[in-house]
Amino acid sequence: QVQLVESGGGLVYAGGSLRLSCAASGSINFSFYGMGWYRQAPGKQRELVATVTSRGSTNYADYVKGRFAISRDNAKNMVYLQMNSLKPEDTAVYYCNADRVTITTHYSYWGQGTQVTVSS
Repeated sequence: QVQLVESGGGLVYAGGSLRLSCAASGSINFSFYGMGWYRQAPGKQRELVATVTSRGSTNYADYVKGRFAISRDNAKNMVYLQMNSLKPEDTAVYYCNADRVTITTHYSYWGQGTQVTVSS
């Protein structure tokens, strides 16, 4: 089994910063997985925030570019999301995802989410 556990969410004022962490454990060869952060606000669909490939290439949604930074530590099976200059519209539950596609199988795992609330 694979577990992803997010932490680091909370309440912050607009303009503030938070750092989210995601710890992966279980039957996962972490370095082979692309990792991502997604978010879901009330009444809205889950959306991409940022991803980092197994080789370390990063990708960001336009609405967080220049403010958020994703990183990973393969030695610790961790992925992080540094969030700066937070805005009220960043309020959402943030989810960690691990994704790997092989010739025969698509593996995708999700954490339980961590709440981020940005107050104006």
